[in-house]
Amino acid sequence: MIRQIWPTARDLGEEDLEQLYRYPDGPRWLAVNFVSSTDGAITVEGRSAGLSTPADRIVYRLGNDLADVVLVGAGTAMAEGFEGMRPDEHTADRRRRFGLAPIAPVAVVTTGLSLPADAPVITKAAVPTLVFTCSAATPELRDAWTANGARVFVVGDAEVPGERVVETLAAEGLSRIDCEGGPRLFGSLIEAGVVDEFRLTVAPFLVAGAASRAAAGGVVDPAELELASVLTDGSSVLLRYLTPR
Repeated sequence: MIRQIWPTARDLGEEDLEQLYRYPDGPRWLAVNFVSSTDGAITVEGRSAGLSTPADRIVYRLGNDLADVVLVGAGTAMAEGFEGMRPDEHTADRRRRFGLAPIAPVAVVTTGLSLPADAPVITKAAVPTLVFTCSAATPELRDAWTANGARVFVVGDAEVPGERVVETLAAEGLSRIDCEGGPRLFGSLIEAGVVDEFRLTVAPFLVAGAASRAAAGGVVDPAELELASVLTDGSSVLLRYLTPR
C-alpha cells in the first residue's frame, strides 16, 4: 500500500495515483524521473535497476503510461537496454482512458558518439524512435539511423540544446514528456530552464562507491523547488517537486 504523508495523510489507490502523477493540461510539461539510494547513488554497477523498489516501479510505470513521449539520453538508453515501450493490457487500457496514443515513442538525445545505428532503442522499437542530434553527428550516421526506422532531428551544431528538444517535441504534439535521464541530459534541461517537475524515489539502500548523481554538466544557480507531495510504502520515499512559475 502506498500512502501519502504530505500535504495530507491518506491511503492511495490506483485512481488516486493516476491523478497525482498525470501530466497537467497545457502547452507542455516535462517531468524528470530518478531513483537514488539514501546516500545519493543513482546506479548500481552502471544501472538503475538495482535501486528500484516495488513503489518506485509503480510510479515509474505511471510516468511512462501517462506520457506522450519518453525522453532519454543515448548513454542511458544503451546502458539500460531501452527497446521502446511495450504496453501490456493494463497500460493500453490506462492510455485509452486518458486519451493517449496506444504507444508512446522514445526520444533519444545524442551528439552521435554514444548511439550506434543498430541501437536496440531504434531497431526494436514498436513505433519510430525520435533521435535528437546535432551537426557534429556525421551525415552517414544520421542516414543509418533513418534507414533503421528512426526520425532524426538536427537541432544544434556541436551540442543538443535541451530547449530545442522540448520545443520540437511540443510542436510534434508530444507535450507530456517523461524524462528518464541520464545525468547529462537532466543537467542540460536544468540549464535550459525547461524542467517542470522532478520525481525522485529515495530507495532504502546505501551504496557508497563512485556512482553518478542525478544531474551533471554546467554549474547553475541553485533553483528552489516547491514540494508537491510525499508518499511512502513504509520503505521507499517518493517525492514530487515542482519548478515555481
